[in-house]
Amino acid sequence: MPDLDLLHISIADQRLYGFCAGQPVLSLSVSTALNGPGERNGSGCTPCGLHQVRAKIGGGLPLAAVLRGRRWTGEVWSPQLHAQFPGRDWILTRILWLSGLEPGRNRMGEVDTFRRYIYLHGTPDTEPMGEPLSHGCIRLRNADMLALFDLVPPHCKVRIDEAPYPAANQDFK
Repeated sequence: MPDLDLLHISIADQRLYGFCAGQPVLSLSVSTALNGPGERNGSGCTPCGLHQVRAKIGGGLPLAAVLRGRRWTGEVWSPQLHAQFPGRDWILTRILWLSGLEPGRNRMGEVDTFRRYIYLHGTPDTEPMGEPLSHGCIRLRNADMLALFDLVPPHCKVRIDEAPYPAANQDFK
């Protein structure tokens, strides 16, 4: 599959849709923020609007590699590790770090997506998908995150909104 040129994350659908040359080619289940949509720093919300992938982190790491502060801890997630650190917001496998493109909405000041450390990232496979449960980021299954990482070029556009996708029931895989 060629590189994707747009990701659309629908909060309503709890899905990520990948586009190439304007055509939908990928659909993945995600989990956005438990607190819903919102752009303010400290809100725990998923920011809406147009973004870009500012950094790709974790290339070459193992599946379920544990990332803290955007660095690999040397650990790989397991149920035993999970039990040692209950309540940790697990960031696994890869990170696509987002930067807002709309000054005043999701860029600069109290609404800066990049400074809020909003990512697309892997999460333990024990966590539910398709329902909003994150702390603001967009969570994906580890296998989905691994596949997506290689399809997304730096500066790929990412639209996040509350609207359902018109063809939400269509399978694009």
